[in-house]
Amino acid sequence: MGIDMSKLQENSADNSEDLENSAGGDSAGSAENEQLDFIMKSGSVISKKDGETIHCLTIIGQVEGHFILGEGQKATKYEHIIPLLVSIEQSDEIDGLLLVLNTMGGDVEAGLAIAEMIAGMTKPTVSLVLGGGHSIGVPLAVCAKKSFIVPSATMTIHPVRMSGTVVGVPQTYYYFERMQDRIVRFITEHSQVSEEKFRELLMRTDQIATDVGSLIDGREAVEIGLIDGAGSLADALEELRMQIKTKQEESATQGEGDNE
Repeated sequence: MGIDMSKLQENSADNSEDLENSAGGDSAGSAENEQLDFIMKSGSVISKKDGETIHCLTIIGQVEGHFILGEGQKATKYEHIIPLLVSIEQSDEIDGLLLVLNTMGGDVEAGLAIAEMIAGMTKPTVSLVLGGGHSIGVPLAVCAKKSFIVPSATMTIHPVRMSGTVVGVPQTYYYFERMQDRIVRFITEHSQVSEEKFRELLMRTDQIATDVGSLIDGREAVEIGLIDGAGSLADALEELRMQIKTKQEESATQGEGDNE
C-alpha cells in the first residue's frame, strides 16, 4: 500500500500550526498569571499609557513593622515596600508613583520610614486616600508631592500610644513625646496645616469615646490644609501626568543647556 506524502505534509503543517497557537496562548496566559502574581505579592501594578509609565502602590490594612501580625489581618509589609521604592526611584522606565491608601495605621516607625522614603524621591509622586488614612496613615498621606482625598474618606488623628506593661513611666513618656514631635514635624513640613491646629486636633477629647484625638472627613482635611485637594482617581492621575510632563521638559531643557 502506497503512502500519500502530500497528505502527510498537510497533516504535519496543521499540527505545527496548532502547536504554535497553543504555545502563543500559553505564553499570553503565563504573562497574565505573572502580572497577577506580582500584584498579589507587592500590592502594586505598573501601568503604561501615551509613553508614560506609572507605578501604582497600595498601602492597605495595617502597616506591619518589627512584629508579624496575626493571621486574618491585611497588612502592608515595610520590608517589601522599602526596596520596591528604591527600585522605582532608580528605574529609568518608571516616570511616576501613585500611592493609594486605605489603611488603619500600624507600626509607627515602619510607617514613618516609608513616608520619609517617598518624600525623598525625585520622581513625580501623588497620593490618594480612599476609605481611610488613619493614625500613621496621616504621614503616608502627605508624603507625596501632591495629595488627594475622596470626600467620603476619613482620617483619625491621635497621639502615639501603646498597650502592655510600662517600665519607667517618665522615660517612656519622654520617648513617646519625642516620637510624637517627629510625626508632627513631618506632617506640618509636608502639608499646609499649622502645628498649632494639628496639635489641637491631636488632643481633642470630645470625638473619640476611648481615646483623645479627632476624626475628620475628606473635605475637612482639605479645609485645614492637611491634604492638598479633594478628588478622585482621575484627578490624581491627571496631577501625576502634569508632574511627569514638567519633569520631562526640565530634563530636556537641562540637556540642551549641557550640549551648549
